[in-house]
Order: sequence, then C-alpha cells, then structure tokens
Amino acid sequence: MMDRRRFLAAGLGAAACTALPLPGLARPGEGVMTATDVHVDGYPTVEAVKWISETLERETGGRLRIRLYHSGQLGREADSIDMARFGAIDITRVYTGGLNNAFPLTQALCLPYVFDSVAHLRRALDGSVGNAVLKGFEDRGLAGLAIYDSGARCFYNTQRPLVTPADMQGLKFRVPASDIFIQLLRLFGANPTPLSYGAVFSSLETRLIDGAENNMRSFNSSRHFEAARYWSQSEHSYAPDVLLVSQRTLDALSERDRALLRDVSRASVKVMRELWDASEAEARTSVAAHGVAFNDVDTAAFHAAAKPLLDDYLNRDRIAPLYRQIRDLA
Repeated sequence: MMDRRRFLAAGLGAAACTALPLPGLARPGEGVMTATDVHVDGYPTVEAVKWISETLERETGGRLRIRLYHSGQLGREADSIDMARFGAIDITRVYTGGLNNAFPLTQALCLPYVFDSVAHLRRALDGSVGNAVLKGFEDRGLAGLAIYDSGARCFYNTQRPLVTPADMQGLKFRVPASDIFIQLLRLFGANPTPLSYGAVFSSLETRLIDGAENNMRSFNSSRHFEAARYWSQSEHSYAPDVLLVSQRTLDALSERDRALLRDVSRASVKVMRELWDASEAEARTSVAAHGVAFNDVDTAAFHAAAKPLLDDYLNRDRIAPLYRQIRDLA
C-alpha cells in the first residue's frame, strides 16, 4: 500500500522544495498518474476515474494511465487538495463544499435551493456555469477537469424526524469546512460541526454529532445508516463534486496528452452519471431494508430559514452572475 505519510510530507513540503521530483508527478517517460478519492471502490466517481485510466491507456497504447487510491487511502479531501496543488499527487476528486473558501466560484454551486432538480443541475454544469467554475481553479496550481454531480443532499440523524427547521434546534450536525454550510445549519437552528468525511461514522456512533447531510448514495456506501436511523428529504443542496488535476502535471504532459486528458475527463461525466442513476435507487432500497425511517419536510419553511444566507451571497459580485445563470436554466 502507498505510504500515506510519505505522500502527506511531500505535499506539505513541496512549496519549499519545488526543485525536487515529487512522487505523484507525471514525468516524461513514466506516464503513470496518481489519483485519490475518499469514496469506496465501486462508487460512481471512483469508477469514472478508472474509466479515464482505461481510456487513456487504450488511446496511448499503454503510455498513459492512472493509479487510483480510493477509500481515503491517502488521507482526507483537504489533504488531497494541497497534495495536488504542490504536485505530490496528480488528480483528486473533491466535494465542492470543501472548496468554497479557497475557490469562491464553487460557492454558487453550493448555495441552498439554487438547483430545483438533478436535471436542472446537469443543465448548468454542462454549460457556461460549469465552464466558469472549472476555469476558476487555475489561479492556485490546479486545473478543473470535470464536474460530477452527486444528487440531492438531505439530512440524516440519530434522534428524530426533521420536518421543519425547529426540529433541528440544538442538534449537532457534521458539515464540510465551508462557510456556506456552517451558516446554513445555524440558520436552521442546529449546531454545525466541521469534520472530515471519514470521521462521520465514528462521530455518529460516539454521539459526538447527532447527524449529518449528504446524498443517498454516500449515506449507503459509508454505512452511516447503521448509526443514523432518520432520513429527512430536505434536498437543501445539490452541491456537486469536481475532478481536479495538478497544474504541474499538465505542464509535464505534451500538448497532445493534455488535450486527451481533458477530453477523456469530460467524457467520463456521462459514465459517472449512468452509474449514479443506476445505483441511487438501489441505495435507497438498501437503507430502507436496514430500518431507516424516511420523511418529507416542510420545504417552504426551510427555504424561508435559508433566505438570509442567500441574500448575503447574492450581494457578492462574483457569485450573483453565476446564480442568475443557474436560475435562468430552472
């Protein structure tokens, strides 16, 4: 197995050692790029990156391929962002909620109730909105390859059904390290607790937190349903995932290989979506069979509670135009 400490040390120390070869960098003659994902083997984003690798290998006669470390083998998403920026790894799949503070354009995709449905989300991601967000990574040593949608995010918890924001009063909910999600949970009356994705299961079991929010596919694959038995269909966010590549990796590739990597990555979105659509209903059936209780919510009440946050972000010059473009596609 990959030495995680070696990767972390390389990523965090790279800024001071930029002249040294880094372990994940795709160098001429090697052709093996390293990719990470915190999700388990078989998850749609994991399988999409595998497809990218297979396609690159086929198109280049084996000259280019990807070595993928799934299930958080190389650490948290926050770690992988820094490692990619510094060239210690090449490619990482990251949830946009964890990117909001460092890459402001991702905020437009994470605002509450900005998308009405998966179809609405996909229309936005496939057009100028998605292109603008991907381009926004270029200022800090990264490049956006593709945006993978990940369904509706809803609340789940260990205590009770949540019908209105009042039912969340005093409960501790895990959120990503994003100002948007921290502020949103406070407006809903909950106590937001920023934690890494990998820490959620143990935190639910030990009652460090009472609940979290995520999509149905992740709720199932992470087995959070074993500790949290209440699922509330809030659909408060459709925040997607992003596939990022180190700018150092792109610079080390030939112009032709750079174009190929970008084209194949964009093509992988269709692969990911097909896998997602096929597995989401199965995930719901699976958690229901394990005794999870489902309930609908008072959507109007949650909308009203979230309005101050939305008004705040719509006063920001870089976010308001993207928001209007998204809503025009509703």
